[in-house]
Amino acid sequence: MNSNATVTQVDDVRTRIAGGLIAATPVPFDRDGQLHEVGHESYLKYMAAQPVAGVAVWAHTGRGLMLKDEIASRVLRDWRETLPQKLIIAGVGLRQDAILEHPTAATVEMAEISARLEADALLVYPPTWLRGHARKDELIVEHHKRVAAVGLPLILFYLYESAGGIAYSPAVLDEVLALPDVVGIKMATLDSVMTYQDVSRQLQARHPDKLIITGEDRFLGYSLRRGARAALIGMGAICCDMQAELIRAHTVGDSARFLALSDAVDRLAETIFVRPMEGYIRRLLWALVHLGVIPLEAANDPWGPQLPRDEFENVARTLDALALVTQEC
Repeated sequence: MNSNATVTQVDDVRTRIAGGLIAATPVPFDRDGQLHEVGHESYLKYMAAQPVAGVAVWAHTGRGLMLKDEIASRVLRDWRETLPQKLIIAGVGLRQDAILEHPTAATVEMAEISARLEADALLVYPPTWLRGHARKDELIVEHHKRVAAVGLPLILFYLYESAGGIAYSPAVLDEVLALPDVVGIKMATLDSVMTYQDVSRQLQARHPDKLIITGEDRFLGYSLRRGARAALIGMGAICCDMQAELIRAHTVGDSARFLALSDAVDRLAETIFVRPMEGYIRRLLWALVHLGVIPLEAANDPWGPQLPRDEFENVARTLDALALVTQEC
């Protein structure tokens, strides 16, 4: 096992993420649940031309905990080859086929594979198996320490329990954020704005050197105003220019541009991230179809719900409307 990440590694990742958009990328599948080769290659080329700081693979948008080993390795390897100068962040957690008795060991193994495939940093899925555990707080900290020992910088992942994650107490957050390997924390609270505000305030007061990285697709503009300095979002898989420009406008203080783009981004989010929420991945793939990036037969999510045809058409209407009101997308 490698030693922990160096200060130089952590600082480099932090610098490259700050002010940028990290796209959590989906994987195009055919109707039989196999990687759609044409769609995959076309999407790689599309993203290579987008104004992103990097991509997150094996995240929820890319069904990272459900992919077969050979597909997972292929996906990360292809993104590394396609984006040699940009950040590749790999999500690591308990794989669908992992042995539950050893969840941290399974996460560490996934992290070690990420390191061998030249990922730059790790996005650590919340250890949901610790919900209700008598030693939850202690084991959350230990879990992150063991993953950090792989030798790559870490991005914490705060996914509130109502959104399918596990709540980190303020004391646990303080202890994990204090780890020198930690770049920052991705916040994905879904509909708990209060949680986002509380954690943001805690980081700004106690850990100003750590990045707040928003994962809040449904309130992206507001999350930037409340302390986020970068975004790692599924919505970043499409219309990257519009979202990257939103972040830039906020960073430089261009309020008029920020407000206009925030409204446009909200309109996109309110089309993609709706109930059933697990359908957002298929909706993203449908958007890529409408944008001419992948063929319709590549817009399949083997683990997501079936969606009615009118949602496919609604995605198209939203993209058309955005094209009329903004030069992006």
